[in-house]
Amino acid sequence: MLVNKLTILGPGLLGGSIGLAARARKVAGQVTLWARRPEACDDALAAGAADAATLNLAEAVSGAELVVLATPVGVMAELTRKMAAPLGANIVVTDVGSVKYPVVRELSHILNGKARFVGSHPMAGSEQSGLKAARKDLFDGTVCILTPVEETDPDALRTVAEFWKAIGASIRTLPPLEHDEMVARVSHLPHLVAAALVSFVCNDGPRPMEFAGGGLRDSTRIASGPPDMWQEICATNREEVCRALEGYIEQLEAVRAMLENKEEANLTAFLKRAKHLRDEMKFRR
Repeated sequence: MLVNKLTILGPGLLGGSIGLAARARKVAGQVTLWARRPEACDDALAAGAADAATLNLAEAVSGAELVVLATPVGVMAELTRKMAAPLGANIVVTDVGSVKYPVVRELSHILNGKARFVGSHPMAGSEQSGLKAARKDLFDGTVCILTPVEETDPDALRTVAEFWKAIGASIRTLPPLEHDEMVARVSHLPHLVAAALVSFVCNDGPRPMEFAGGGLRDSTRIASGPPDMWQEICATNREEVCRALEGYIEQLEAVRAMLENKEEANLTAFLKRAKHLRDEMKFRR
């Protein structure tokens, strides 16, 4: 057992999966989940994602050794301000946000002298959302990126790293800004590309989907993700996402030039390199 009490704020895909994994692996003596709606509390208990569930934020975090913010990035600061008073200096707080620099900067400031914050981002998820999509093995074989800064407490960093390892993830560390640049390319850009591809193919209506095969299906699966969540993520990481889009558009322009100029050798080399790189990638199942 890593902690006596683990508190999860938010009963969605990630929060629910954390609860399921922590209980299945006996990471915590008690898993408490906080939600805004009574039905969400009931659903979390019924799903086995928590030992206790409450609408009372102070009650949820009281006595916790580790608190995980598993909410949308846009509400993390508000929640942190509300829960800061009941926290103690020994409590460790982390999050699952897909954007790190603004989150680490703001939450570290709010919790300064009240608790120890460590930014984290599990690279796990699904195009599905909500507690119904939660799985106890969601983090198995995934990477969780920790984003410590100069002020990060070393013991708190170890606690958060041990927690993610205990529920199946391996650990990498990146500075918050470098994290945001990286995930703009490997996560945020692919979502926008998938959405743009669906929009282009179905520009005149959905009929082309009648003729689509596995290629389009596989290339656009993530476009089914929650639009509001992805709008918030991309807006929060706006500068890095725009840079990634610019680089990707340049790549597409280069491919178009190869076709227009009948540069078959260059096009073949481009496709061979892409195939090699893709074949070398190791993806979780």
